[in-house]
Amino acid sequence: MAQIGEAIILAGGLGTRLRSAVPGLPKCLAPIAGRPFVGYIVDHFRRQGIGRFIFALGYKSDYFDAFFAAEFPEGGYEISLETEPLGTGGAIRQACGLVRGSTVLVLNGDTFFRIGLDALSALHGSRHAECTLCLKPMKDFDRFGAVELAADGRVTCFREKRFYASGLINGGVYALEKSAMISRSWPKAFSFEKDYLGPGAGGRLYGLVQEAYFIDIGIPDDYRRANEERNELL
Repeated sequence: MAQIGEAIILAGGLGTRLRSAVPGLPKCLAPIAGRPFVGYIVDHFRRQGIGRFIFALGYKSDYFDAFFAAEFPEGGYEISLETEPLGTGGAIRQACGLVRGSTVLVLNGDTFFRIGLDALSALHGSRHAECTLCLKPMKDFDRFGAVELAADGRVTCFREKRFYASGLINGGVYALEKSAMISRSWPKAFSFEKDYLGPGAGGRLYGLVQEAYFIDIGIPDDYRRANEERNELL
């Protein structure tokens, strides 16, 4: 399978839980050592071989103008703009209309997961998957649900949020077949996590476990931790 070369970054979230720490900004623009968090995501995946980024924007989209000017002076990005809330699924589906290839990387703009893209591409291709999730092993957590896998990597179950002594969490990084989004009938607004991943992608949903640095800045405590652990983002 050819290396994945395009990424959709979901960057239209309201970030209501983070407003006490970063008032007035979309959460993926929250500064880490003076630089927008999403800039570290772009850097990592550029190094992994992504050459084209599609930003799914909504809330305060004009705030991204300075970011694009600084991070993409020669282009290499496009904008998929919501004119009304579409949910994560609707945002991905709309952005897929700008994807040139058959497979695209999908990233949450408020989550950094230092995955290896070659390993993700290899598993996704070898399983002829419709969608492959990157999963992070974690201990003593209650902020995330847990994901269970069969021996061949197929996703068998999503468990609800509660306390887990150990488990695998969805790291917010996906290899996705474009046709999965554009060839089906979907509501205009829908949830990627509940409406697409939840039913299991027609039995072609796989997970890849990667033991790599992970952080989600969706709450103030983890945003502060990201600033303390900035070197992990470099």
